[in-house]
Amino acid sequence: MKLLVTGATGKFGTKVVETLLKTVPASQLAVSVRNPEKAKGLQARGVEVRQGDFDYPQNLDSAFAGIERLLIISADGDNETRIRQHANAVGAAERAGVKFIAYTSLANAQESTNLFAPTHKATEEEIKKTGIPFSFLRNNWYLENEIPSIQGVLAGAPWVTSAGNGKVGWALQQDYAEAAAAVLSENGHENTIYELSGKPLTQEEFVSVLGNLLSKEIPIQQVDDATYTDIMKAAGIQDVVIPILVEIQRSIREGSLDFESNDFEKVLGRPATPIKDALTQIVNGISQNQ
Repeated sequence: MKLLVTGATGKFGTKVVETLLKTVPASQLAVSVRNPEKAKGLQARGVEVRQGDFDYPQNLDSAFAGIERLLIISADGDNETRIRQHANAVGAAERAGVKFIAYTSLANAQESTNLFAPTHKATEEEIKKTGIPFSFLRNNWYLENEIPSIQGVLAGAPWVTSAGNGKVGWALQQDYAEAAAAVLSENGHENTIYELSGKPLTQEEFVSVLGNLLSKEIPIQQVDDATYTDIMKAAGIQDVVIPILVEIQRSIREGSLDFESNDFEKVLGRPATPIKDALTQIVNGISQNQ
C-alpha cells in the first residue's frame, strides 16, 4: 500500500511525514513537493520524492500515479487560488485511481464564517463529487499561529485582540499532524469528518494560562477592529497582512472557531495536548530559538 503526502516540506507536512515514519516503512511512503531539492533528506531515508505542483495538473498526474491513500494538505494563498489548486489536486487523484483521500480542512467548514472557509467548503465538495472514500480533518487553529503575540508578551507587550469573547479551540500542529498520519495510514476512516479541536477558550482564558505559566500579569487590550488595525500598523506589520489579521479576529469574535469536539480521542485515543502543556512547549521553543 503506497501512501502520499502533499506539501511534505512545509512546517505541517514535515510533522506529518516524521510521524508516519515512526510506524510506516519508508518504502511505502511517497511525498509530492514543488521543489524536490528540499526533500533530499527524506529521499536519503528511503522516502520516494515526487515533483508535484498544484498549479500544473499534468504534473500531478505523474506525482499521484500508483498511490492508494493520499493526504492533501491545504495550500497557502488567497481563497480563489487555493480553490483552483485544490481542484487540480482532487482531479489528478481521481484520474490516478487513488482509493482514499484525506484532506486538512477547517472547523465546521460547511457553515463557517471564517475568512478561510470558502476554500475548504469548495474542496470538501470537490472531493465528495469524485465518489472516492475520504476523511476531512477539520483542524481548528494552530497554537503556533500565536507565536508572534507570545513573543510580544515575553518582550513586555500587552496581549492585543479585537476578538471579544469569541473562543478558539487551539491545539499544537503536532496533535493535528498525528491525527492526519493516523487517518492516512490506518483503515476504518472512510467517509469520515473529524472536528479536531482543543478545549475552546476565550482570549482572556488563554492569556490567563499563559500568565500563570510565565508567572507574570499579562495586560489584555480588547479593542475594536479599527484600533487593532492601527496597533498592527504601528507594530510594523506589512500592510497586505493586516486585513487578514483583522478578519481572523472578526471571525473569532463571531464564533467561527468555537467548536468543541472529542474527535481527537476518536482518532488518537487521547485528547489534544492540554493548553498549559502545549503553551509550555511553545514558550520553551521560543526560548531555545533566541
